[in-house]
Amino acid sequence: MKQTSDNPMLSIIVPVYNERENIPELYRALRAVLADSTLSHELIFVNDGSTDSSSRVMWEIADTDPSVRVIEFSRNFGKEIATTAGLHAAKGDAAIMIDADLQHPVNLLPEFVAKWQAGAEVVIGIRKTYGSESLSKKLYSWLFYKMLNSIAEMKVKPHATDYRLVDREVIDAFKQFSERNRMTRGLIDWLGFDREYIEFDINPRQHGAASYNFRKLLTLAANSFVGLSLFPLRLAGYMGVIITTLASLLGLFVLIEQGIMHDPLGLRITGTARLGDINIILIGIVLMALGLVSLYIANIHDEVINRPLYIVRKTRSRRK
Repeated sequence: MKQTSDNPMLSIIVPVYNERENIPELYRALRAVLADSTLSHELIFVNDGSTDSSSRVMWEIADTDPSVRVIEFSRNFGKEIATTAGLHAAKGDAAIMIDADLQHPVNLLPEFVAKWQAGAEVVIGIRKTYGSESLSKKLYSWLFYKMLNSIAEMKVKPHATDYRLVDREVIDAFKQFSERNRMTRGLIDWLGFDREYIEFDINPRQHGAASYNFRKLLTLAANSFVGLSLFPLRLAGYMGVIITTLASLLGLFVLIEQGIMHDPLGLRITGTARLGDINIILIGIVLMALGLVSLYIANIHDEVINRPLYIVRKTRSRRK
């Protein structure tokens, strides 16, 4: 453990989007676990543009507990940005990220801290079960990790979650990232550092519905593929070589079969058909290349416009 002070502090980061019923239960569970800890701590709620009364609930807690801080966005920027804001604001010698829906077992916090104190710089929660998730979502998760680890320049641990502890050195290194379309746990994995793992069974969601719908999951997957690998860009070249090779072989076959051997197979391939087939193949190559290149251009655009990652409305307790 790399302590930056004689009295090390733990930051707990909770991204929140429409979790008004879960917040009080999570807060009570965290207080019960932290009561037995010798570490000082801060609890950082990041309100990611909630449209329910989550903001009021968080501010009420902050008004009664000086260890609670609230970062309130001006609108919904997404969980990855909310987690990033929490890491940027964390003052602790280590930070733990945990979801607000109570699916991450709060009672495992001491185990995370123990592994950190034993020398681990990153402690990652690995889920063993999927709870009540649908078969399609399980299949999607399996396929995502298979594809990502087959093309990424660094490996991502399957079933790794955002429930993880990171040391102050990791936090400081993470702050250097400037990507706007990001997968936070993928970036932390990219950083390296010494790591340990804790397996857990995911808890059923207590209240409300998950805000991460299929569209957001697909967006996260696309950002992960583009941000962690150049393979999709190379894929256009691979497909171009393969299709061009096949088209050339087909053209050579037609030339020999039709022009030299005078159609012994009786295929009767017309010149118009040959030309149409070649045009379709070439158009397909161009469209695939343009589609993949445009994905990278879109990410370049997001980076060069240099917009802020998030907008904070207020950060202090209302009573101050």
